[in-house]
Amino acid sequence: MDRIQELRKRKEALKKAGGSVRKEIESLVDENSFVELAALSFSKSEFYEDEARGEGVLTGFATIGGYPFYLVAQNFDVISGGLTKANCEKIAKTLNAAEKNNTPVVYLLHSQGVAVGEGVSVLEGISELLLKATQLKGTVMQYAYLSGGVYGSVAALAAVCDVMFFEDKSVLSINSPLVLAAKENKNLKAEEAGGYAALTNAGLPAVKVKNLKEAGAHIKSITELLALPVTEAELNKPSPTLNKSSDAKAISSILENGLELGANSCPEVKTVLARIGGIAVAAVVFDQVKLNAYNVRKIKNFAELACCYALPLVTFVDCTGIDATLAVNNSGVLKEITEYLSILDATDTAKIAFVTGKAVGLGYSLFASKSVGFDYTFALANAEVSLFESALGAEIEYSSEKGFNKEKFAKIYADENADPVNAAKNGYLDDVIEPQFLKQYLIAALQTLIG
Repeated sequence: MDRIQELRKRKEALKKAGGSVRKEIESLVDENSFVELAALSFSKSEFYEDEARGEGVLTGFATIGGYPFYLVAQNFDVISGGLTKANCEKIAKTLNAAEKNNTPVVYLLHSQGVAVGEGVSVLEGISELLLKATQLKGTVMQYAYLSGGVYGSVAALAAVCDVMFFEDKSVLSINSPLVLAAKENKNLKAEEAGGYAALTNAGLPAVKVKNLKEAGAHIKSITELLALPVTEAELNKPSPTLNKSSDAKAISSILENGLELGANSCPEVKTVLARIGGIAVAAVVFDQVKLNAYNVRKIKNFAELACCYALPLVTFVDCTGIDATLAVNNSGVLKEITEYLSILDATDTAKIAFVTGKAVGLGYSLFASKSVGFDYTFALANAEVSLFESALGAEIEYSSEKGFNKEKFAKIYADENADPVNAAKNGYLDDVIEPQFLKQYLIAALQTLIG
């Protein structure tokens, strides 16, 4: 047997089997930078025979924008991208290398779930893979690009990732959308069950993109954000427009090169990776927020991302505490709050708060208080910091007053109790400032903390 000819034949068969996924890889990585690993891996199960070329997954390393990454790309043309035990072991081996070399991972996922035929053996492989991916969380960044339907245990792998990219045809579902539609007795398209717009309560760090090239640009930007914490920027220019309006939209405008994660869920809370004065930050922008289990979980997960990768956490607070409804009271909101506090307590990552609207009750305690770990806390001159919202505070304080008028006394309560200067007098705020100087104060605080 001519071994050289046989090797060429085998490699040609592999390239043919993975033609479409290799084109995806080429569109993502720098030209000619992809080096395949474990290319000749085949299933140990005779059930798949020659169908499982390369285990239905390509692994290797490459550069994106000059930065190194490990890649895991599921080949849907081979056993529908299904997980086998050897497939899981092949991916886990790549993750071990990523951990050893401190190199981030990009997954290109498209799978109908577990490949049939191996029984419990494949479940052991899935356990190994999911545990390894979870152990990597907070050590190296993991990105998932959903190039089609991602079902079953592969969906759980995607959910471990720090950032997930969806395009129009992307679907994420732990069960088949057909099964979900049947259970609900509805005629649903797959995207209506697990598309970007459908997953409003999933709490995922999702980003909508047009294609893989756009996802690659975002990956490069995030990598630069983490690798190059400070860049040149205008430091001393005020923002006069903030004196006219300091709402969430106006505050978001000062974030440089921002990428919002999870915009499809809890839009009242924006979680943004960005720069302020050239310094990389993880910013939480509140927009008249009443807390519930979903938006607290979103903030908690984002705070964890910031703390894991040593990004300063900056909160722009406009929050009136927990929403007073039976549904919220009977939800996991309190558990999410305690987990959020545990994350803050477990790290010395820089934390800075600006009260831009209202900071009432737990809205202040959780997201602006020095006692939970915020290094600096400022309030805008037109902000409110108080124990209760003005209307409730007025009822508690003044309802026994002769001629009590709720609207009138709410204003009196706000003037006498919610003025942020009161909190500053007690040493709880570092300063009360004009809105136009917010960015200057923030940059100065960041330079002090990361200097």
